[in-house]
Amino acid sequence: MTLLKYTSVARDHVRAPGGWSLRYDRRSLAACTALMLIAAAVTVLAVGSGRYQLSPWEVVQTIAGGGPPGAEFIVLDLRLPRALDGLLVGFAMGMAGAVFQSLSRNPLGSPDIIGFGNGASAGALVAIIVLDAGAPQTALGAVLGGLATAVAVYLLAFKRGVHGYRLILVGIGASAVLGSATSYLYVRADIGKAAQAATWMVGSLNGRGWSDVWIAVIGLAAVAPVVLLYGRRLTLLEMGDDTAAALGVAPERSRLVLLAAGTGLTAMAVAAAGPIPFVALAAPQLAARITRAPGPNVLPAAWTGAVLVAGADWATQRITDSALLPVGVVTGVGGGIYLAWLLLQERRSGRL
Repeated sequence: MTLLKYTSVARDHVRAPGGWSLRYDRRSLAACTALMLIAAAVTVLAVGSGRYQLSPWEVVQTIAGGGPPGAEFIVLDLRLPRALDGLLVGFAMGMAGAVFQSLSRNPLGSPDIIGFGNGASAGALVAIIVLDAGAPQTALGAVLGGLATAVAVYLLAFKRGVHGYRLILVGIGASAVLGSATSYLYVRADIGKAAQAATWMVGSLNGRGWSDVWIAVIGLAAVAPVVLLYGRRLTLLEMGDDTAAALGVAPERSRLVLLAAGTGLTAMAVAAAGPIPFVALAAPQLAARITRAPGPNVLPAAWTGAVLVAGADWATQRITDSALLPVGVVTGVGGGIYLAWLLLQERRSGRL
């Protein structure tokens, strides 16, 4: 059955001068294109939502330099940075989720469950509460916290390599420890900083500006090419270390690079919008069902994550008629329902 599933996928090649070629799955390409268009449409709707309503055409006109009087400030300075930040963060979280689920070979292996997201959150909270840092320092704290957690989990889970459930179990333990550490930080903080940190920890796009967008852009530009370059190795690593080594891939070195890249994406997303829950868990699974293609589906998962965050942000504005409800509340409720369904499916299949 597995062999038939792999060989039935329709794939094409594009050849370029110099002997280079690109292999792609037609359904995955169509899915990515559709998801991009959906993400763009939802973003336009979200930018037009609020107490000052704008039609989609007025939003597009304003971005292009026209639009009705007074719309430029509302669109370009207030709403567009928020919407773009949500798109980029969702893209990064979806891609990171695909990496971690592929490496752990488990649908529960997302960064917000195995502790990598909690490590980034703890690092950011240290910057906010202890150091009273601004946005750049908070971003740096998130990156350092995520990387430190990744190193600790990797070393604790290492036993002739890092595999599957061992990575998840160690990560869950690390997540519990980091949760206690963040609770301690709340207790030691004054009421003002604790309230600021609590709002940030929910995962929110409220008040996001162009500085947050640039954090997301720089993080994606630095890390996403590494994930795309090593995407084929993810597929080989899913077949097992012996098979991957026989096909010319260094398993542990590739796994280490991909873990670092996935951690970087997670830390960047946390720094730019806070720990928005369950997007990294759900996006790769939804992408796999959309494309029906084997492998990690890195790009479809990334675009699915972008659609999920953009859609959740638009939903918060439609539910409350304002932008005050944190987007993490919507993804948390939806993700909790999805997690319960996923656990039920895993139990019925005998994998849990």
